[in-house]
Amino acid sequence: MEHTTSSAEQYNGFTAEERAAMKEHAQEQKKAAARRGSSHAEKEAAAERDVLAKIAEMPEADRVLAERIHAIIKAAAPNLTPKLWYGMPAYARDGKVLCHFQAAQKFKSRYASLGFSDQAALDDGAMWPIAYALKELTAADEQRISALVKKAVG
Repeated sequence: MEHTTSSAEQYNGFTAEERAAMKEHAQEQKKAAARRGSSHAEKEAAAERDVLAKIAEMPEADRVLAERIHAIIKAAAPNLTPKLWYGMPAYARDGKVLCHFQAAQKFKSRYASLGFSDQAALDDGAMWPIAYALKELTAADEQRISALVKKAVG
């Protein structure tokens, strides 16, 4: 008897975690579409509730980091809007993600990360960092993140 594999088993393009992130993104888009009739303030409040709920679901090590990052970003750039982006907390200006937190658990990484998009005003010559590994946060790290977020907002 010959064994056949499905096309899904043969396809090696995306990991299970990446496919899950894409599905989460699709769900986020459906939620956003469902809120279209709501006021701007209602949409923002609902999006922040989604972010806080996602953070609450994280394993403890990621949750502690995500809670601190959320608080730092909210204090440093209160004009940024929290939203979910591929299932992770992100912070946007005019609907465009400026920075995001990625839990270590998300892609089975050994560290969480804080990343910045090309919307961030972090340009420094011809080359600059746009992502930072996070294993824990010291007071100095928190100050550095606050300064980066303020600079990123411009």
